[in-house]
Amino acid sequence: MGMYAIIGGTGLEQMDGVEEVQRHLLETPFGKPSSSLIEVIFEGKQVLFLSRHGEDHSIPPHKINYRANLWALKEFGVESVVGVAAVGGITAATGPGQVVIPDQIIDYTWGREHTFFDGPEVEHIDFTTPYCKVLRESLLSAATADNVDVVSVATYGATQGPRLESAAEIRRMEQDGCDIVGMTGMPEAALAREIGLCYGCCAVSANWAAGKSEREITMEEINENLKEGMEGVRALLRQLFRGTLV
Repeated sequence: MGMYAIIGGTGLEQMDGVEEVQRHLLETPFGKPSSSLIEVIFEGKQVLFLSRHGEDHSIPPHKINYRANLWALKEFGVESVVGVAAVGGITAATGPGQVVIPDQIIDYTWGREHTFFDGPEVEHIDFTTPYCKVLRESLLSAATADNVDVVSVATYGATQGPRLESAAEIRRMEQDGCDIVGMTGMPEAALAREIGLCYGCCAVSANWAAGKSEREITMEEINENLKEGMEGVRALLRQLFRGTLV
């Protein structure tokens, strides 16, 4: 599977046992990535971390330069990308703290730079299966090996943000077949496919989506649930990079 990268944040690059080697500031034909590429040694593997929202978490979802992020990773030699994301749970199995490895996605975003093929060169990628099958199987195997409870079949609904959704919007998304809702899943997945990166998503449910709980959604609740869910993600990633499953 070659070199791996993790797009996310949430302190992943500061995990115990992760040795930082170097930071790389890259320029791309599409501008600057959200952050420097942090090269680390993780479970004996060379891995890159990229902070999707910037190292100070100052870039909102609709302003992320997704094209520059993916292009920089490709230029550095990355072949496989794990996108770690906080999401809201819509269906019963995806409640707060749950780790989800989605297999499908629906794009509700608008106005984002969503393709590398703006012309004159045009290519129509096959997006029937939006996530790399090989990487998904590796993530699921890693979860099983470390006894991390994951939802293995789920549809990610990608919304524009930065606001959270209305209860009516979530009802519509559930009718469309969405299990989780997030703001960064697209165009990240499609751009990765366009340039031949094997891309998988590892999502953490940070809260019930709008209308799925009688309580108001608060950042305190989101942060608390993320702490719980990220423990599972860290365990899963450690197992992924130990060598036998890569």
